[in-house]
Amino acid sequence: MNSVVDDDLWSAIGDPTRRRMLDLLLADGEATATTLSERLPVTRQAVARHLSVLDRVGLVHGTPAGRERRYRVDDAQLARAVAQLNAVGSTWDARLQRIKRIAEAIQRGKQQ
Repeated sequence: MNSVVDDDLWSAIGDPTRRRMLDLLLADGEATATTLSERLPVTRQAVARHLSVLDRVGLVHGTPAGRERRYRVDDAQLARAVAQLNAVGSTWDARLQRIKRIAEAIQRGKQQ
């Protein structure tokens, strides 16, 4: 695999609430912790903690907006995550193909 997998990035994405938050931010363009909490089954404080994790790995960035912060997805970091996922998927596809070929060879050997 050419791409090094960023465990912190994937740990952040691994949480279902954070993935839903990313979906909402991608759909809406930007949001605050308050507006996100209105659409999620967690408190505003929990949303703020999740946003902090996403911000720490660079998936979102917040800018001050009055008493709150408006968060947006960082397109470059999201593209990096997608590239990593594609690389991992390709590696596993190749491994599964090798396993299939070995299993088919074993099966052919048993039939002879």
